[in-house]
Amino acid sequence: MFDRIREDIAAIRERDPAARSVWEVVTCYPGLHAIVLHRFAHACWRRGWRWLGRFVSQMARFLTGIEIHPGATLGRRVFIDHGMGVVIGETAEIGDDCTIYQGVTLGGTSLARGAKRHPTLERGVIVGAGAKVLGSFTVGAEAKIGSNAVVVKPVPAGGTAVGNPARIVMPAVPKPKVDARDGFCAYGITPNADDPVSLAIHGLIDHASTQSQRTDEIVAALERLGARVEALHGADGAALVDLKRLCTAMDGQPRDAERQL
Repeated sequence: MFDRIREDIAAIRERDPAARSVWEVVTCYPGLHAIVLHRFAHACWRRGWRWLGRFVSQMARFLTGIEIHPGATLGRRVFIDHGMGVVIGETAEIGDDCTIYQGVTLGGTSLARGAKRHPTLERGVIVGAGAKVLGSFTVGAEAKIGSNAVVVKPVPAGGTAVGNPARIVMPAVPKPKVDARDGFCAYGITPNADDPVSLAIHGLIDHASTQSQRTDEIVAALERLGARVEALHGADGAALVDLKRLCTAMDGQPRDAERQL
């Protein structure tokens, strides 16, 4: 038990630069307190002492603001950072070295008793603040879930889930790790974790803006050459261009010829 606690403290100091000492981690980190109390509650749950397990989990919730069902399974070196508002359901499974930030929900979408209803996080998963992972699927090893993402389908190993509903972004080239901290992405933020749909929409907006600017530049250039471009309105309200005057000017005919047309 004490070996597990020492591992947890070392993991917190490794992933949180605000942790200045072991004493500070032991006394001031609710994520550590919640995990230690959960281990006791989980042991009671497995021995069939269900009420006692739930009571201990409720006491931990009252003290830390983190709700972990006693039936949930947590691996080694799991770090719940800040932790307020974290909810972990009964059949959730969290692998070793996972990091979970405040406001995260590992919830279920099924009402079937005794069935697997909550997600499984494999080794090294990072779940950003406010993210919701809902369903009985698997989030692959080293995957990242961006803040406020709503994940309702499996995430492949090494991928990043962003948006609502979440879309999967895969890294172009995976980088090898040099040490344990290399490649750690706080809050699940990665250099290429932008929502692909959002990027496409912004690209279309930028393209439309550029086209409008180019049209204005072409009209200004034609007017400098002597062409007079007028917007006329037809019966249906659509804008029309006076092509007769434009063609006359572009053919090099005198402007007085316009009066003869």
